[in-house]
Amino acid sequence: MTSKKIILTGSFGVGKTSLFNQFIFNKFSDKYLTTIGVKVNKKSVFVDGEEVNLLVWDIAGEVSQDKVPTSYFLGASGIIYVFDLTRPLTYKNLEKDIDYLKQILPGGLIKIVGNKKDLLEEDAIAKVVNDVTMPISILTSAKSGENVEDLFNDLAKSLIK
Repeated sequence: MTSKKIILTGSFGVGKTSLFNQFIFNKFSDKYLTTIGVKVNKKSVFVDGEEVNLLVWDIAGEVSQDKVPTSYFLGASGIIYVFDLTRPLTYKNLEKDIDYLKQILPGGLIKIVGNKKDLLEEDAIAKVVNDVTMPISILTSAKSGENVEDLFNDLAKSLIK
C-alpha cells in the first residue's frame, strides 16, 4: 500500500473544507467555519487494483508564507489549489501563488481546481475559465459532490505513475 500526502490550499472561503468533507465523509454543510491551523484525515482509493492512502491536509486560509507555515508542505506529494468560480479575487493571484507553491514543493504535482460550479450557469463558467490565466485541472461542486471523487482519484493516479 502507498501513502501520499495531499495539501488543500487557496484563499479563504473557496470551499477547501467543503471539498475535504465531501471527499472524506460524503457530506456538505452550508455553515461557514474558518479553518484554524490544519485538519488532517485519510481516505483510501484504488488505482489499477492498488490501494493508495491519501493523507489530506486542509490548511487555513491563504497560500502566502506569512499566513501558512511552509512546514505544512513538507513531505507532500501533491497540492490541490482551490479557487472560487464566483469570486474573481480568489484567482487574480493564481500565477503568483502557483509559482510560490512550485518553489516550496519543487517537482510536486499541483492541481488547479475551480469550485462552486453549482452556483453558476454554463456561460458564466466559460467566461471564468477563459479569464483564468493557467490551465484548470477540474471544476467541482463540493455542495453537489460533482467531480470531487474524480479530482482525488485522478490525483492519486497521477501520483503513483
